[in-house]
Amino acid sequence: MARKRPKGVVGVGLACLTSTVLGRTEHVPTTEDYPEHVVRRTSFTAGGDLGWRISALETPRDTPAPWKIVVVTGSPSWAEYWAPVLAALPQDREMIVVDRPGFGASEPADHVPDLEVQALALSPLLKVAPGQKILLVGQSYGAAIATLMARRGSRRLKSLVLLSGYYGEPGPTARWLLDAGAKAMALIPRDLRHAVLEVSGQPERLAPVRDALRRLNLPIHVIHGDKDDFAPLDAAERLVAETRSRRPMRLATVAGADHFINDGPPEALLATLEECLPRRRPLLPEGLRLPEVTLPDLGRLWASIIPARATNLGGEPVRVNAGGTG
Repeated sequence: MARKRPKGVVGVGLACLTSTVLGRTEHVPTTEDYPEHVVRRTSFTAGGDLGWRISALETPRDTPAPWKIVVVTGSPSWAEYWAPVLAALPQDREMIVVDRPGFGASEPADHVPDLEVQALALSPLLKVAPGQKILLVGQSYGAAIATLMARRGSRRLKSLVLLSGYYGEPGPTARWLLDAGAKAMALIPRDLRHAVLEVSGQPERLAPVRDALRRLNLPIHVIHGDKDDFAPLDAAERLVAETRSRRPMRLATVAGADHFINDGPPEALLATLEECLPRRRPLLPEGLRLPEVTLPDLGRLWASIIPARATNLGGEPVRVNAGGTG
């Protein structure tokens, strides 16, 4: 069984310090917990000719799965915390979870405050094999970036999930962490420093995100825990109530869940994501049936049109039977 990743403010803080001292980009190396045919570290070149190398975790598949689940993580952005979910994914699904620019093993070394630039950098994630469809998941701070990625358009993108989405309204725990981080900026590890910088500057960059939510013409699912003290549930409720989207946004509340829904049982989260996959609608409402139609006997219909006796080209009489043959 894979070891649990560090949890809580103290645990994650110590893991960051330890990783920095040891020169690691992962707090618990995924290679020690999962074989490469289950969870594999990969990388790709950022979009927009930015030249960065972006790191991610993926589920290898011998043949492309019908659905590709793309996860844009929060802040700090560490794909490794999704490793148990990746490992639990069924074979008819595939998933890729990214370390966003400026975090984990991804470039650049500095933080990237511009949401539009991050969306551009991560746009290669929306490339798929022929026939594949995409479920795009934006977690916490990544929800805003995923929204901008969706706005860029892809006919293979079928649904957008905003998981514990953060939109500039910190809860009590997040507010305390931001205040403490700002005071200790010179002492905290790089990833935590980048998280404080980008989250603090997010509110002034949200106008394009809210505009994108209004314009998107695809299902949008807002999944939020009712115990979330980083990005409060009432902020998510206001977002849904105030956004006049082209399609109604769906709000699903997870009872007892905090901000880190991916830390819970992987099967529960995967079941939640499955509910966000569009289903083929029946042609008729349930209970409604087309009337039965009896097709006419074509032979008798033909016989009623052609006279009972006809003459062939040689002048000899030809009898037309009920089957329509002479």
